[in-house]
Amino acid sequence: MAEVSRIFHSSLLLPNFSQSLSSYRRTPASPTISRKTHIRCSISAASNNGGTRVAEAIRKTIPWGCDIDSLENASALQQWLSESGLPPQKMAIDRVEIGERGLVALKNIRKGEKLLFVPPSLVITADSEWSRPEAGEILKRNFVPDWPLIATYLISEASLMQSSRWSSYISALPRQPYSLLYWTRSELDMYLVASQIRERAIERITDVTGTYNDLKLRIFSKYPHLFPEEVFNMETFRWSFGILFSRLVRLPSMEGRVALVPWADMLNHSSEVETFLDYDKSSQGIVFTTDRSYQPGEQVFISYGKKSNGELLLSYGFVPKEGTNPTDSVDLLLSLDKSDECYKDKLEALQKYGLSPSQRFPLQITGWPLELMAYAYLAVSPPSMNRHFEEMAAAASTKTTTKKDNRYPDIEEQALQFILDCCESSISKYTKFLEGSGSVDSDVTSPKQVNRKLLLKQLAIDLCTSERRILFRTQYILRRRLRDMRTGELRALRILDGFRKIFK
Repeated sequence: MAEVSRIFHSSLLLPNFSQSLSSYRRTPASPTISRKTHIRCSISAASNNGGTRVAEAIRKTIPWGCDIDSLENASALQQWLSESGLPPQKMAIDRVEIGERGLVALKNIRKGEKLLFVPPSLVITADSEWSRPEAGEILKRNFVPDWPLIATYLISEASLMQSSRWSSYISALPRQPYSLLYWTRSELDMYLVASQIRERAIERITDVTGTYNDLKLRIFSKYPHLFPEEVFNMETFRWSFGILFSRLVRLPSMEGRVALVPWADMLNHSSEVETFLDYDKSSQGIVFTTDRSYQPGEQVFISYGKKSNGELLLSYGFVPKEGTNPTDSVDLLLSLDKSDECYKDKLEALQKYGLSPSQRFPLQITGWPLELMAYAYLAVSPPSMNRHFEEMAAAASTKTTTKKDNRYPDIEEQALQFILDCCESSISKYTKFLEGSGSVDSDVTSPKQVNRKLLLKQLAIDLCTSERRILFRTQYILRRRLRDMRTGELRALRILDGFRKIFK
């Protein structure tokens, strides 16, 4: 089944939770839409340092939630929602081909029709009423932001089992969300060695771990009767953040409030649709407007946002079929040469605009951003162009509002060759991984571990194949442009040489 958590109108930008809670302010998290992935597996808890064995992690399973493909708990959720005020729907939960379980049309649905109508009383936000009010008040008094506040709320309500009003919803959530949070460090290093998404995954795991440690130090340890460690621990926080990363949605018409929306998070993602969730003031419910029609029995889709395949794997644990995601991209790493005599001056210019000596830029099948070319110009600039360093750095920054497609013809060929070299270096890493991906891990013995390794490896192969495809396309474009430039230069030299012979 697929559950829905997305980031609207922007790519998923992870909140920085590692700062101390004393400096936290109640600011909204980045816009997110979440969903469950359509890949079924039993994923063990991840170790932040890779030291936790799979067998040990399996023993630490979360005591609530369900198997990812459970229709029984989903049906119980549907019944509870109806009894709690959800109006009759034109969709129902069912087993589907894409996502294992999802929402399918019960009747003809027209393009432009509004669906769902989930009332705010059935939505979980930072203002939701706690079954243990004192615990919620302590977190709010300490100005805990919305993301960790909702994560703690979810654990608190889940631990109450049937005593919580959200028990039917929590029972329909996966015990182990599909997310790179559940990959061990050794698995990230092994399977995502070629992809830049590995660094994003490590940063996310570090942020979640830092958030939990801050909460434990500043709040949980001071109120153990309200936050016992057997309930509020790293494993349960990994679970709750996995749920938030894959399901939390920002509602623009509710002042950007982030929320978990039961029922809506049964919707699966399709790159062919652009519709998203929002609060509708006229119906006073959470809705989405269809951008295509559906026949009875067809699965109804929603967009998780314009995300790359890597971002979809990072949060939702799946990789779309190669070539089906029009917004797919791959990060290309560019770096200054430390042996460059102008290294310090170039670094100073980059730092002025919040850039580092090694910077990642997204490549798409359709091309690359102006910022990448500007960074390449700076990287290859000779000392004689030092007066242009700052304007190149400014153009390379995504924070600069006014963009100019500045060109420097004297060094354009060197800049394109520099990008090509970086591109080919990255391709070689992908090729090395993909050529060796057929080998079997010798340290895996049990059938469950074998299935897990096979799944993670296939996800990595799918991701690396799609990312290398973009790099190959970029390589082709760069080689062709360089060939044309060099052919033109050679032709010009021949013409000039001809003139010289005439007037000799």
